[in-house]
Formats: sequence, C-alpha cells, structure tokens
Amino acid sequence: MSESDAKGLWSGRFSEATDAFVAAFSASEHYDRRLYREDIRGSRAHARMLADCGIISADDGAAIDAGLQAIEAEIEAGGFPWDPALEDVHMNIEARLTQRIGEAGKRLHTGRSRNDQIATDIRLWLRTVIDGNLALLRRFQAGLVDLAEREADTVMPGFTHLQVAQPVSFGHHMLAWYEMLVRDESRLHDVRRRANEMPLGSAALAGTTFPIDRDQTCAALGFDAPTRNSLDAVSDRDFAIEFVSAAALTMIHLSRMAEELVIWASPLTGFIDLPDRFCTGSSIMPQKKNPDVAELVRGKSARVQGALHTLLTLMKGQPLAYNRDNQEDKEPLFDAADALRDSLRAFADMVPALTVNRGRTRAAAREGFATATDLADYLVRQGVAFRDAHEIVGRAVAYGVAEGRDLADLSLAELQGFSTAIGEDVFGVLTLEGSLAARDHTGGTAPAQVRRQVAAARRRLGQDSDR
Repeated sequence: MSESDAKGLWSGRFSEATDAFVAAFSASEHYDRRLYREDIRGSRAHARMLADCGIISADDGAAIDAGLQAIEAEIEAGGFPWDPALEDVHMNIEARLTQRIGEAGKRLHTGRSRNDQIATDIRLWLRTVIDGNLALLRRFQAGLVDLAEREADTVMPGFTHLQVAQPVSFGHHMLAWYEMLVRDESRLHDVRRRANEMPLGSAALAGTTFPIDRDQTCAALGFDAPTRNSLDAVSDRDFAIEFVSAAALTMIHLSRMAEELVIWASPLTGFIDLPDRFCTGSSIMPQKKNPDVAELVRGKSARVQGALHTLLTLMKGQPLAYNRDNQEDKEPLFDAADALRDSLRAFADMVPALTVNRGRTRAAAREGFATATDLADYLVRQGVAFRDAHEIVGRAVAYGVAEGRDLADLSLAELQGFSTAIGEDVFGVLTLEGSLAARDHTGGTAPAQVRRQVAAARRRLGQDSDR
C-alpha cells in the first residue's frame, strides 16, 4: 500500500500516516461492508447525474458505471480485497474503482461527501430491510388468521393477573396477537415513508458548488424527494431511531407471545404442543422438550431495546452537522434489524404449526369460576342491580371454593339459596360455550365474531375469505 493510501483518501492535509491503532479503532469496513450494494447503487446514480450535467465527461461516466458493476460482481463472488486501512465501505470501493479504471475513478466523488453518501446508503438499505420485515409480518399475520379460524370454537381460559378470568375462544386470543402485528405493520410503513428522502447532494454539510441535479438522482434511486436542508440531511438519524423504536415495540409483542407460548407448552398447563423442529432437548434430562425458539425471541427483545437506547443516547448531545459519533449508529441498527427479521421468521414458521390440546384448554377454563361474570350478568337481566349481583355471585363462588365445585356443578336449589332471582335457565349461561356465544358483538370472543374477524382479516391481507 502506498503512503497516500495508508493515510487515507484525504491524505493531502496530513504529514504522517495514521497511527496503526487509530486506523484500526476508526475502521468500520468490517461491518459497514454489508452496505456495498447500496453504496454502489448510489454511486452509479451519482455518476450518471454528473455525466448528464456535464460535470464529468460521458466517457468517464461510462467507465465509472462499468467499473462499479464489475466491483459488485467481484464482491458477490467473494474475491474483493477488503482493506481495513481504507476505513469503510465507501473508500474501499472507490479505491478499487480507481485501481480498475484509473483516473476516472477519482472523479466519482465530485460533488459529494462521505457524509451524504453514508446517509443515503443507510436509507437505501433500510428501505429494503423494512420491505422484508413487512413481508414477514404479513406472513405471520396470515398464519395467525389461519390458526384463529381453525380454533374459533376452542375454549380456553382468558386471564387477568395470570388468574382465570373468563372463557375465551383460542381463535380470539390469536386475533389479539394479529392486532398487535397490524399496528407493528402500520408503524413500519410510517418509518419507511419518512426514511424515503434522499440526502445525496448535501455533500459534507452545506451542499456543493457544482450544478448537480438532485431530482434526477432522487428519481433514479426511488426516493420520494430530496432532503430540504443539507445540515439536517447529513446529521439526521431519526429514521434509524424510528426504525429501531418500531422494531423494539414489535419485539415486545413477540416477547409477550413468547411468554405465553412458554407457559402454554409447559406440562403444567399443556395447552399446546410446539413442533419438534422448533424445540431442543436437554443434555442430561432425556424427557425434556424445551421451547428454545420462543425463549430466544423473548431474549432477543432485550437486544433490540438496548439498540434503541444506544441510538437515542448516541444522538442526544450532537451539535450540527455530522460528527464521527455517527459511525456508531450502524452496529446497533444492523443488530436490531437482524434480530427482528429472524424473530419474525421463526414465529411465522412456528406459531401456525402448533397444535392445541383442546381438552386441556377446556378443562382449564372450567377452573377458577370463569363463568362468574356470566352469572352476575344473568342476575342483572333478572332485575338485580349489578353491585348486588356482584356480591351474590361472590358468595356463591366462596361456597363453590369451599365445596370444591364449579358454579355449573351446583344444584339449582343451592344457587337459589343465594338469590331467588335465579331460575332453571341459569345453566344455559354457566356453560363455557354459552359464555362464549353470549359475547357476540364487535370485538367479542363469540366464535361467530371470531369468524367474522377472520374474514375481515383475510380481506385486509388480500386473501380469499371463502377458502
């Protein structure tokens, strides 16, 4: 490597090579090389614009374009000579371009800076990442909708405070997860829209003196519009923070789902069986079937929350415009994106394939006096004030606890001992199926409502609701 290369592509100002430790400390190519496609795409659009505007010659523009395409192929074939001394993905590619095509390669950087270059690269990369996550979210949503339809009539206990509260449909519970993911999808769409502005052309911080055409580059790269302020464009990382924030909230939702899956898969509850291919065993206990995928997703949510905290703290004290601190944005951003992608894929594959142990969920719903509220509502319909009905049912539950019997197992005479308003028709509301069917309104847990919501979800997902 030449002395000039060792100092970097900005070597003119300096009289000695960068200290070896400082060079290693400053280098980012070992992780930002994953942006090579976006970097090359942005550079090709920039070079075409420079040539079209007469800032560089058409021949130089064509040579740059051909050279960048060759470098992309070289990288993808695994033969690219990445050099940590060249600091980052940009300088590695530009140096290689100059090696391949000569003097023309040095003209590529006309009218731009690494500041607007990296801001553009990350936005291009993030667009692709978001699109991939949106596809996974939709696939997971579709799987949950299928599961909800399959288990619309399956009774399980609904919980508050992890105590049996009221009977619900298992399908209704799956649609609750689906609603979380719908909000997650909406947030990612919002992030993508705000991220889809082009910083390229802002140069270091003040724009450039060359007569560039930012609208041409913007259209070539598929951005909605160029950024409006060069100072903000090169220093803004809101889009990265917003993405990681959306990712963190999605991971919180997945973590909550994971917690329930872990509980439900335990032999103590036995509500579900997870497919063997998503579980592992123990090195010492041969009977174990561990829900490792769910546990790992629950654990990865902590990493994404940590990435969000890192990015927020990174930006909180930075003056305008670009500061080298911003080099530290990519590792937490990449880590969060990878964790979200892998977690969504794992759940999209695993959750729709689980098996519900309907007998166990039904038996659990009969514990804890899950139809107590139904009895209170029954009394209200008989003219009893709700607060009085609440007290009456509370005394009946206390009696059932002492007797070791559910409300539905008490005789009519025993029930009438708490209120003469109770008639023979009371047992119709004390059954689990009666409890579910009675909640037949928008958002309710009645199987009929579950099927209506499944049909609505299929329409939203563009699926055939009659399949």
